[in-house]
Amino acid sequence: MDNSLQLIPLANLALAFCPVALVLVVLYRWSVGGGTAVYALARMLGQLLMVGYVLGYIFNSSRPSIVCAVLCVMLIVASWISLRPIQQKRARTYFEALASISAVGLAILAVVTQGVLDLDPWYEARFVVPLAGMIFSVSMNTLSLAAERYESETGRGATYAEARQVALRAALIPLINSLFAVGLVSLPGMMTGQILSGVDPLMAARYQIMVMAMIFGSSGLSAICFLMLQSRRVVGT
Repeated sequence: MDNSLQLIPLANLALAFCPVALVLVVLYRWSVGGGTAVYALARMLGQLLMVGYVLGYIFNSSRPSIVCAVLCVMLIVASWISLRPIQQKRARTYFEALASISAVGLAILAVVTQGVLDLDPWYEARFVVPLAGMIFSVSMNTLSLAAERYESETGRGATYAEARQVALRAALIPLINSLFAVGLVSLPGMMTGQILSGVDPLMAARYQIMVMAMIFGSSGLSAICFLMLQSRRVVGT
């Protein structure tokens, strides 16, 4: 198979924004937060362009200290963003979110990079950073859903056990749906990218199976750890 990835000229890339422009027009005409969408798109462009340059430097570096620093920044930011739905209690629960995402995420990253992929050296940035990004981001989203639902349930007067049960079930809905749909409704980003770059589909499927197991385990365990830590607050009240 041809292992070369087709380059996308900037003029061609601009065509991808035609549907985006239509959505923005409707958002403005219907007064449904068009400004927020424009800001989000602008941030997306800036962040991806910036990360493209930064990753080029990181991937060419052979220093484990740089990789560790990147992972620390990713964990700090992911933990803070995960608590966005509960702004009033964000500072109070931040270290619980950080502990949950860090402990679970780093453990699963070690299992994948050292056990499944058997990387040598262990700090191979081209593998470690993208995999860490997937683990931390999906853990962030699941923990965010769990935190929001937990606060909502306890605010209605539910007991800790009841709120924990509802929160975990709700937080896992997107992930479980993706497990049902993968391969039938959707080809995930990593598998699609590998196929487009010429990787054998069966090998791409193996990598995607690893990724799906990785993100389900990391996100589920991060949410579980966070919800378990909330029991300390119940005891303390």
